[in-house]
Amino acid sequence: MKMKNFYFWIITIVITLSSVVYQRMTGPTYPLKGKVTLGSEQIKYKLLRTYGGSDNAEISIDEPTGKVSGTFSYRRYKSNDEWTEVPMLHQGGKLLAYIPHQPPAGKVMYDITLTDGVNTRKITEEPVVLRFKGHVPGGVLLPHILLMFLAMLLSTRTGVEVIAKGPNTLKLAVFTTIFLFIGGIILGPIVQKYAFDAYWTGWPIGTDLTDNKTALALIVWLIAIYRLRKNSEKRGWALVAAIVMLMVYLIPHSMFGSEIDHTAAPQ
Repeated sequence: MKMKNFYFWIITIVITLSSVVYQRMTGPTYPLKGKVTLGSEQIKYKLLRTYGGSDNAEISIDEPTGKVSGTFSYRRYKSNDEWTEVPMLHQGGKLLAYIPHQPPAGKVMYDITLTDGVNTRKITEEPVVLRFKGHVPGGVLLPHILLMFLAMLLSTRTGVEVIAKGPNTLKLAVFTTIFLFIGGIILGPIVQKYAFDAYWTGWPIGTDLTDNKTALALIVWLIAIYRLRKNSEKRGWALVAAIVMLMVYLIPHSMFGSEIDHTAAPQ
C-alpha cells in the first residue's frame, strides 16, 4: 500500500511539474528566444516580454564580434505614437537598447534590425510586446506561488486518487480548494494590485484569463466537494474538477491580462 501511494505521488509530481514548465514556456511573459543568420554569422537572441524594474528596460543581444550594428524601433502598444528609432549601443560584447519606463500594465512594442554593412535583417517577423509591471514584495509573491503550486499538486493527486478508487478523495479535494482559495482568490488579487495596480481584471470587468480560470477552477472544486459530502461515491465530480484544473492551468499565465489602451486614455 505504501509503495502504491509512493508511485501515485511520483505520477502526480511529474504531471504537475510538466504542466508548470509548459505554462511558463508558452506564456506571453516568457522571453522570446531564437536565432537569426546574418551573412555568415548566426546570432542568438532572448528578448524580454515583461519587466518589473523601476528603471528603463534593457534589451540586449549577444554580439561579441563588433561587426554587427542594430537599429531599435519602439512605440507604445495600443497607441497612435509614431515609431521611434535609435541606434543600439555596442558594449561588453552586446548590442543594447533601452525602453523608457512605463506605468504598471503599460506595454511597448519593439523591433530590432541588424546589419553587417552588407546584409540587413529584422530578427523577428512581428514586433515583440513587452509589458511593464510593478514590484511585488516577496512576502506576498512567494506564498502565492507556493500555494498555487500546492493547489495544482493536490488537484492532480486527487484525480489520481479517484482513478485508483482510493479512500482520501474528499480530504484531498478539501485541501486543494483551501490552497486554491488562499493562493488564488486572496493572494492573487493582492499580487495583481502590486504588479498592475488592479485587484481584479477578470469577468465581469475585464478579460484576464488568469483571474477567470482561477475563479472557474474554484467553482468546480466547490461543486465537487458539495457532491462528495452528499454522496461519497460521487468521485467522478472530483475527477472532473481535477481535469478542469489541469486544463485551466495549461492556459498560459497572463493571457489577455491588464494593459493600458493609450488610444482611449487621456493624453
